[in-house]
Amino acid sequence: VQLAESGGGVVQSGGSLRLSCAASGFTFSNYAMSWYRQAPGKERELVAGISSDGGSTNYADSVKDRFTISRDNPKNTVCLQMNSLKPEDTAVYYCYLRTGWGHWARDYWGQGTQVTVSS
Repeated sequence: VQLAESGGGVVQSGGSLRLSCAASGFTFSNYAMSWYRQAPGKERELVAGISSDGGSTNYADSVKDRFTISRDNPKNTVCLQMNSLKPEDTAVYYCYLRTGWGHWARDYWGQGTQVTVSS
């Protein structure tokens, strides 16, 4: 399994960025995907998740109505469109996959992409 994020950068407050995660090594269309983020000195937190077919999404309260998660199963990609960015959105953003369940569950993370929002 490989997860490769891209699209991070530095943006001013109120700006937008689009993150992408290219997935390989598994049957992408069979699995839900998520984006997490971790700010300096804070725990990693769930930002958004999307079901395997893209029909269901969920968001952290802090990003609702500003961020949109989407996926393209034929292209094995999941994206996070981030609008109206705030300085508190500054973090490393990670693509996340969990396969299996219970004792057989395995977690996979990308290398992360830095998002910095200046005020």
